[in-house]
Amino acid sequence: MMPETETVLDRRRMRRHVSLWRIAAIVAGVLALASMLGASGAFEGLAGKEYIARYSVTGTITEKRKELELLDEIAEDDEAVALIVFINSPGGTSTGGEALYEALRKVAKKKPVVAQFGTVAASAGYITGLGSDHIVARGNSITGSVGVIAQWPEFAGVLDKVGVKVNEIRSGELKAIPSPFHPLSEEGRQETQNMVDDSFKWFLDLVKDRRGIDTASVPGLEKGRVFTGRQALGHKLVDEIGGLDEVLAWLEKKHKINKDLDVVDKEPKSESRLGALSLTRSSVREMASEIVSGASDALTGGEASRLLRLDGLVSVWHPSEN
Repeated sequence: MMPETETVLDRRRMRRHVSLWRIAAIVAGVLALASMLGASGAFEGLAGKEYIARYSVTGTITEKRKELELLDEIAEDDEAVALIVFINSPGGTSTGGEALYEALRKVAKKKPVVAQFGTVAASAGYITGLGSDHIVARGNSITGSVGVIAQWPEFAGVLDKVGVKVNEIRSGELKAIPSPFHPLSEEGRQETQNMVDDSFKWFLDLVKDRRGIDTASVPGLEKGRVFTGRQALGHKLVDEIGGLDEVLAWLEKKHKINKDLDVVDKEPKSESRLGALSLTRSSVREMASEIVSGASDALTGGEASRLLRLDGLVSVWHPSEN
């Protein structure tokens, strides 16, 4: 055989050998990716298997587009026969609570929605719970805090002391009021109070309508009081004391949903360029979030500082530091 022919055959054998390894590597990669996605729950519902969806609302509540899109997807998912919304939040913006409430009522038109309260589900967290058909709280859950706050820092006195003056040209006396740079006028205070009162009335009417109670008859409720789960049950602010077992038992008893169905935790789609792969890294993201949050707290004064930076009317509860 000619040397040139042997060389050509050797090259062909080498290419086949390399190709086999490449195919094996691709297959291994696909299998590994499928395994990770399966562990993350990404394939849940694809095989037509019924399940119970669960979505967690934690931390400070604001209006989040991805969150609302996810709830819409759950509403349209025929395999998701019910939704558990787990709430562990002191509240947030009134608008954020309103958006979640409305999104949950949309889900409730298609399937049962039940709320499970964790350590705290107050203010906008309680608004979110009102979007469910049934509320289960722990005996020591903190809930209630029905109310609205408009708050802002005022630096006018400090600026005067250091000789700094903020110049403004406004189209009207109430433009950019309240402002951190000027003392609040009586007119500005009254208009701000009117906004708070209007939002508070909406919150109270929501409680009256969803819970079927006279809010004035509940001691301290209209003053923003918080309640333990047991106290809330006595005032009909929640329906039951318990946890996940009680949630599943209610779904089975009330809606004939098998309590042994898988409960699948749902998360908004990641905006990461890694796409589906990032679904397997929720724990890493949570850890990173805690690190960033901790660093932010150290620099800005913690949760209270973050709450002060919330835009709009706020429905939130946190213990007094005094």
